[in-house]
Amino acid sequence: MATPNPVHSAGCVAEAEETLTELRAALEKAGITLPSLRLDPAGLAREAPCPLVELGRCSVETAARLAAVLR
Repeated sequence: MATPNPVHSAGCVAEAEETLTELRAALEKAGITLPSLRLDPAGLAREAPCPLVELGRCSVETAARLAAVLR
């Protein structure tokens, strides 16, 4: 098994955090808040973190607004 590269892992986490910040700002600009938006803690707990963005749960109204923005 390959040894995890801590520099690569830190870069992946930093990129994921930056992407999350950008997504949150873009959604906010569109008037949409996803209260559970975060990095998935399970992906960060690995020896070599593999971050996933967890969009979480939202109301039907928020989901409809999100769909409208994406159309």
